[in-house]
Amino acid sequence: MGILNATPDSFYNQGQNSHPGALLKTAEQMVIDGASMLDIGAISSRPGARPVPIEEEWQRLEKAIQLIRKAFPEIVFSVDTFRAEIARRAAFEGVDLINDISAGDMDPDMLKTVAGLNLPYIAMHMQGRPETMQDQPRYTNVTREILDYFIQKISVIEQAGIKDIIIDPGFGFGKTITQNYQLLLSLNLFSILEKPVLAGVSRKSMIYKVLGNNSEEALNATTALNILALQNGADILRVHDVKEAIECVQLWEYAKISSIEPNF
Repeated sequence: MGILNATPDSFYNQGQNSHPGALLKTAEQMVIDGASMLDIGAISSRPGARPVPIEEEWQRLEKAIQLIRKAFPEIVFSVDTFRAEIARRAAFEGVDLINDISAGDMDPDMLKTVAGLNLPYIAMHMQGRPETMQDQPRYTNVTREILDYFIQKISVIEQAGIKDIIIDPGFGFGKTITQNYQLLLSLNLFSILEKPVLAGVSRKSMIYKVLGNNSEEALNATTALNILALQNGADILRVHDVKEAIECVQLWEYAKISSIEPNF
């Protein structure tokens, strides 16, 4: 899944490619590089970020969605929003999937709206809200608590009428650096939920705060963590750098095939 930031204040690239024409060009390169999904969002969810008004969010999205949908009618196209009204408008423009960082907790109309649209839904775990989520996040056991959260949340989502659910543990969303790595290394436990798992670690602070660099310098380490995510059961990698992620997937799949072939 390639990330398209229609925001002027994203944590990576600071909105350098946020206008519709540039987003279309970025999407084109992602498709050439092998992306099977594109995910566009217009509100920064970096720590401390505050939501923009709904009409501003839609103004950032509308033209870009129209251009990209027309250019790539076959690609699975997702909108990253926690607002039901944005989900509804995006679906009208041809978006296939709703990606919600709050799993319905920030808009009480989201679940019934997505159910009515009959679209698949990505539910992400977040402790708190983007404005406050990194203010001393606390867990007794981060993996167990997030698993318990999803067991309950999946039931609520299904009762709302949503049939296809993808879960996202929410790396960097209300977790310390240590908790992020504990979660990554125990990602295989999420298989008990019997839902596809999305891992989004691309260029995040859990990388560059350990290495002492910045998001611009975090590609190599992102690749390393993407391999760890695949090893531990991730089904979807949400990334800024599609070509490198595709190479991770290709090598991981080849390694799996090689492990079951006779060694003569």
